[in-house]
Amino acid sequence: MFRKIWTDFGALILRRPSHYQVAALCWHETDAGGIEVLLISSLTTGRWILPKGWPQMGRDGAGTALEEAWEEAGIRIEDPQPQLVGRYRYQKRLSGDVPARTMVDVWAIRVDRLLENYPEAGRRKREWFAPEKAASLVDEPELARLLRAAPQLITPA
Repeated sequence: MFRKIWTDFGALILRRPSHYQVAALCWHETDAGGIEVLLISSLTTGRWILPKGWPQMGRDGAGTALEEAWEEAGIRIEDPQPQLVGRYRYQKRLSGDVPARTMVDVWAIRVDRLLENYPEAGRRKREWFAPEKAASLVDEPELARLLRAAPQLITPA
């Protein structure tokens, strides 16, 4: 009887649904013809991450990725044509240190330059890395795989 109550009610109440975020895989071409990707530091832990955030009312995934990349990394782009390149999952820590399984759609955005004056300037570090190096710096294994695959997923014009 206890097993049935647990299976039918208890487990369903305690199981948390996945949360959803949108990330920007900001990139630019190098002089050698390859690409570099932009990582920023997390506000709370300082670990390397992609700019990302919760969906925004009135914006699609591409629009949210562009807004997050501007606010968190100060990107400047000429041609806003983000490309959906993948998805990864991670454990986000919500307030109260509550873990939440979170699904993240990743949009590739070609960056023309970085601006010095942007909303989160001075609160985060930002740095360009070769995709393989960037993959070695992030904590999330699925994001690392996506970063390693970035040269094949992104097609420079």
